[in-house]
Amino acid sequence: MLASCKPPPTDEAGARGALAEAPDAPSEPIDSPDTTAAFWAPSSTPGRLLYGNPGERPLLALGCLEGGANTPGSIRFTRMAQADEGAGAFMAIVGNFHIIRMPVDAVEVGQSFVWQGEIAADDPDLEALTGRRPFTLTIPGAGMLTIEPDDQSRSLIAQCRGQFDEDGVAADNGAEELSGAPDLPASAE
Repeated sequence: MLASCKPPPTDEAGARGALAEAPDAPSEPIDSPDTTAAFWAPSSTPGRLLYGNPGERPLLALGCLEGGANTPGSIRFTRMAQADEGAGAFMAIVGNFHIIRMPVDAVEVGQSFVWQGEIAADDPDLEALTGRRPFTLTIPGAGMLTIEPDDQSRSLIAQCRGQFDEDGVAADNGAEELSGAPDLPASAE
């Protein structure tokens, strides 16, 4: 199915697609979603991107949190999958010859709990997300996402790192544009 036939993932779709209430026992693991048609789309929140399949609830949000005067910003990952209240885990991101192991916690968003964690924007292992090759993101019980990087995700990380040229364009990190990467449809504006 073509991405332009359905709208991109949005924050509003995430709110509409509320996850089921947390059970008394640990949740059953979920299957890894099919991400062959997934792509990055801007969020209604500045400095935040959503990754998901067209017309469906987002699978992942990537956001930049500003740092202080002498501290770098951080990148916040929100995996839109049911998490049990009070749960914690390690999220693994593997790709482009880098590995990130980041603690994530169940965070209440609306009426559901989802997985959320942060990493310093200047962490060199964020290159896992900025290279030319796909990367995987895994949380035990929440399945594995296979993610195609694109210029939007690279720019968000560069912005959070403060790597801009005089025109406000993210500096080229040597990564070539992905051939065949899904483009954001014009209707997503």
